[in-house]
Amino acid sequence: MNFASDNVTPVCPEIQAAIDEQCTGNAPAYGNDDVSVTLDRAFSDLFDHEVAVVPVSTGTAANCISLSTLVSPYGGIVCHHEAHINEDESTAVAHFTGGAKLLPIDGPAAKLEAITLASFLESRVDRGVHSVTPECVAVTQSTELGGVYNADEIAAIGGVCQQFGTKLFMDGARFANAIAALDCHPADVTWKAGVNALSFGGTKNGALAVEAIILFDPSLRAKAELARKRSGHLLSKHRYLAAQLAAYISDDLWLKNARNANNAARALASLLQAQGGRILIESPANELFVALPDAAVTRLRDAGMLFYPWPSLGKQAYRFVTAWNSDIDAINALKARLQSS
Repeated sequence: MNFASDNVTPVCPEIQAAIDEQCTGNAPAYGNDDVSVTLDRAFSDLFDHEVAVVPVSTGTAANCISLSTLVSPYGGIVCHHEAHINEDESTAVAHFTGGAKLLPIDGPAAKLEAITLASFLESRVDRGVHSVTPECVAVTQSTELGGVYNADEIAAIGGVCQQFGTKLFMDGARFANAIAALDCHPADVTWKAGVNALSFGGTKNGALAVEAIILFDPSLRAKAELARKRSGHLLSKHRYLAAQLAAYISDDLWLKNARNANNAARALASLLQAQGGRILIESPANELFVALPDAAVTRLRDAGMLFYPWPSLGKQAYRFVTAWNSDIDAINALKARLQSS
């Protein structure tokens, strides 16, 4: 059982079928195919709001191109210090934005809190050309430590952004898991709460290699498309990205996959607790952070389970990530077997 990451999974059958359907005949390139031109309407219906959709093949491109549409090369981006854009994107943010600076702050479960954000922004001293002005706030949904923002929390952050004149970006690599956990409309935690741009994840949740930049201000499309081209992320066979996204949101496949991942995490949490594990961060999504005794670590690895240590949370802390194809019955069977041995 591989719980190292939700990036290790195969393509889900529905998305593979959509890719296969594009493997007969020719089609116009660079986003002029029949499927690509339907994405704006499909995602506008999903969010109950007019949006522009700019597909890319990696999460780094989705995050950084989105940010490049919202900030200047001289601006600052406030984020949590655990945020993926701060810890795992190398210097990509500065590269794509032309020099914008990340301004990390703290918060529980890798979540920003409105009161802390407001205090940070209020404390900034304007030193003219010598300082960096915050132009954007970036949140992650769900966060790198499994935290999920509810609608009120995002709206509070959006209110602070409005107060201080900053944009609000959401890294949604695991957006589906958050929406499945919250059981809310995707609009409630995005544009209705003040989010200007969203990277809508697909790769971690059953797709091959696709993420969607969702711009809640469609006038930003041209800027995003120029950045996509300059950075080498405009695929000529664009239809293979578009087909994945169309299938992903059709019949709520994105939520079906995410619900399985979230439910598998609950089953896995029960197994780990039965082995003496202590949940370090309560999460309704698909990442678990657990303190485990050494003997339990050995038993789980001997049983074929793959997972990583997470030393930032302590010497005995480990991360487990469930996915769209995690087998809940197999998890429960393993729990019973370990308990009886």
